[in-house]
Amino acid sequence: MILQLQIPSPPKLQLAQTAVAVAGCLCNGSTSTDSGLNFRRKILYLQSLNVNHKKALDLNPTLRSTPLSALHSITQCLSSMGLDIAAVGRILDMHPKLLTTDPYADIYPIFDFLLHTVEIPFPEIRKSITRCPRILVSDLEAQLKPAFEFLSELGFVGANKLTSQTTVLLVSSVERTLVPKIEFLTRLGIEYVEVRNMVLRSPGLLTFSVEKNYAPKLEYFLKEMNGDLGEIKRFPQYFSFSLEMKIIPRHRLLIEHGVSMSLPEMLKVSDGEFNVQLIEKRLQMAGDQPL
Repeated sequence: MILQLQIPSPPKLQLAQTAVAVAGCLCNGSTSTDSGLNFRRKILYLQSLNVNHKKALDLNPTLRSTPLSALHSITQCLSSMGLDIAAVGRILDMHPKLLTTDPYADIYPIFDFLLHTVEIPFPEIRKSITRCPRILVSDLEAQLKPAFEFLSELGFVGANKLTSQTTVLLVSSVERTLVPKIEFLTRLGIEYVEVRNMVLRSPGLLTFSVEKNYAPKLEYFLKEMNGDLGEIKRFPQYFSFSLEMKIIPRHRLLIEHGVSMSLPEMLKVSDGEFNVQLIEKRLQMAGDQPL
């Protein structure tokens, strides 16, 4: 059953609609078929939403012939799920394709899927969409449902089920994105069950690029840090830190001062806390030396 929710228009949305009504009044002295004035009304409406109309028309030429009422419908559809008018404008500006989408055929079914299949609480739907507007332009049958089934089989159920923070995984292709990352980790010699546990502890692992993230960071860990895969299993968050900005500089400082730290000690703290730890370990080493 498709969810159809109706809530009062947010104050800013009412202002936007008022702006359109005023623009409409300008047309009273003209014929109702004046396409130029109708087009101008659409531009005014998009501007009231802070949508770049030039970009929108370039990316979605169908918008030129779309009636203003269709723009009202998509705006009200997004607002009905708790998105304020500023967020609605940002999403429409980011994905102009939505401006010519049929809410009842394309958008409400996605909301229904998030609410009743993924079981995201209604107050959290807004957060899911804000974090990943791409959900709204993803095909429900070809993309979102297969991804949800794969993630459920992987273990994102029960206490580990998807939340508003992890629904971004739903826009990932199973064959091109999710499976290759799992296979990359298992090819390292990490058992599938261990990979599964790593991913459930750190879902962000499924958002990282194999070529740009996993491969170079793993190479540095194994070759330069002489690391052990067991530490990666215990601290998979290693892959979430910048190689150039954090991992390499801190590792070089440890080598320079002859100090060793675990990955969490080295990476989880701020620069100030890291420096304090470094000094403390150096003092400890100095105190341990025989007189």
